[in-house]
Formats: sequence, C-alpha cells, structure tokens
Amino acid sequence: MVKDLAVSLSDIAERAGVSVKTVSGALHGGSARMSDETRQKVKSIAEELGYVTNLAARGVRQGWLPLVGVISDGLITSPFATEIVRGLDGAARSAGMAVFAINHSSGQSIGSVLGEVQQFRPRAVAYAAMYHKDVALPEKLTGSVGVMINCRETSGRVTSLVPDEEGGAREIVRYLLAAGRRRIAFINLPGILAGMLREKGFRGALKEAGVAPLGVFPAVRRRIYSDRAPSLVPIHLEALLASGERPDAILCGNDRVAMEVYAALARAGLRIPDDIAVASFDNQVELASRLDPPLTTMALPHRAMGRLAMEILLAGEPEPQSLRKLPFHLVERASV
Repeated sequence: MVKDLAVSLSDIAERAGVSVKTVSGALHGGSARMSDETRQKVKSIAEELGYVTNLAARGVRQGWLPLVGVISDGLITSPFATEIVRGLDGAARSAGMAVFAINHSSGQSIGSVLGEVQQFRPRAVAYAAMYHKDVALPEKLTGSVGVMINCRETSGRVTSLVPDEEGGAREIVRYLLAAGRRRIAFINLPGILAGMLREKGFRGALKEAGVAPLGVFPAVRRRIYSDRAPSLVPIHLEALLASGERPDAILCGNDRVAMEVYAALARAGLRIPDDIAVASFDNQVELASRLDPPLTTMALPHRAMGRLAMEILLAGEPEPQSLRKLPFHLVERASV
C-alpha cells in the first residue's frame, strides 16, 4: 500500500478516471452528483493511496479553520455541565476539528461575543448554557449560530437540543411507584424552566397511576432558584414529618437539594431508604456517589447533547430547525 502524505485530489481522480470535483464531493461532501458505486470507488482509492485531508488548508480555501466555536453561557463554570464540552470535543476530534469556548457574561451582548468567536474563523458556532433556559437571539444572529445546547432559542429559528425534563420526571416517579412508594413529595426548583417541566412530569406520572401527590414545595426562599438562596428544605421536612401522612419518598429538584434532605432526615433519626426513599435529578457524580447511602438520580444527557450538536454542526446539509428533547438516564444507587 502506498503511503504518501503528498497524495492530491488530482492523483485520486486520475486513478479513478473521474474529475477532481467528483473526488472532492466523494471525500468532502461537495455538490458533485455521483452514484454510490463511484463514491465508494473514490474512497477506496483514496484509502489505498493514503490520502490525508488537510483540514487547515481546506478550511483556509473555504474561509474557515478546523475549529468549532462555543459561546458559553456560564457553561465553563458548572462542575457537571462540562460534560457538554466533553461530548463536543470527542466528536470534534473524531472529525479532525478542535473546540474553543468564549464566555458570555451578563454585561456583554450576544452579538459582541459572537464577533469575538468569529474572529477565529471557525467552521461553525454553537451556543451552550449551563442550565436549561430560553435564550432570545437577535434575529440577525440566528443564521450565525448552528445549534443551541441545553437551551432553546425562543423564536424557534435555531435547532435546539434540551433535556427531556418532563419525560425524566415521569420516569423517576414511575420508578418510585414501582418500588412501592405512594406518598411522594417533591421539593422543586422554583422559577426556572427545568423545575416547571419536571413538576408537570411529576404530577402527570402520579395522575396516570391514580396517586395524589403530597405536595410540591420550593427549595429556597426566593422566586427563582439559586443554590446561594436561603434554604427552605429543613422547614418543609419538619412540616412533612409532623403531618398526619408522612411521606415514604421525597423527590428533589437536584442533588444539592437531596443533600439537604439527607441531613434533615438524619437529624430526625430516619433512615434512607428504609423509612423514606430519596431520589433526585442531575447526577452530580462527586456529590451523588458520596452521599450515604449513594443517591439514585436522573443523569442529564449533557454528553449526548454535545455529541449530537457536533454532528449537526459538521453535517454537509443543514437540517430543518427543530426542538429536540434528549432523554435522561436513570442512575440506580441505594437511596430507593
């Protein structure tokens, strides 16, 4: 087998008996029309000759470098949302590309950050958020962002990849019901999109089973959830335990809330899961796996979102704008 890194498209075209344009189309997704037989023949000859795509040179000719830019809406500050970056990076490396991120702070316009990203002449640009939210892109910028990750573009003009919050809540509630739990309370995250959708799934799964919820309670004393806000978890737990119908399961809005529930139940002398089961969302592994007992939780599809986003960004043909909901993954540990 010949291994010559200087092999050109012309060399392959001569061997295959086709035009250079056809070779480029077969190897790089160009516009040339050809049969599947011709496409496979070109690829086989390219492999035989040891052809290696020079992505940097090709990118310069087409006006881009082998880079994918990410506008990071708090993403790089989140200890578990970095799974999105891992998914992006793994898929990018497989395609001979590299990923870089520029943070979008509250004092900057999206347009100015996009301008910073575009100075590096990336092949494509994504917008990624640290938590599921709505993002309004100026209309003139929607054509410059290829995909939204962990957030949805409010006008629907950009393909958006988000966790299936409602579906994830239905799944974990069904899991609790299958474990024999019937008196389930939900300490939720107030004022954020994920919390609203999870509550909808929580109530829907219980209604489907003919079971009444013990209630949905805000985790913090603030209209919009923040892990820095004063916690209401101890107050809710005290009231629930003193009620005539003590819960046999508590669903938590995230793993941090679950940690507070663990502490409150320990103070009350109750055991998990013997007395009360606890389940949660997010799968913040450093936390969930170290609780005693380890926490059963719904893992966010962050890495899958990153991989799918890269596939969309590098696809030869843009796909129609859509909202795509990716499923959570149930991580069974010992708290149920």
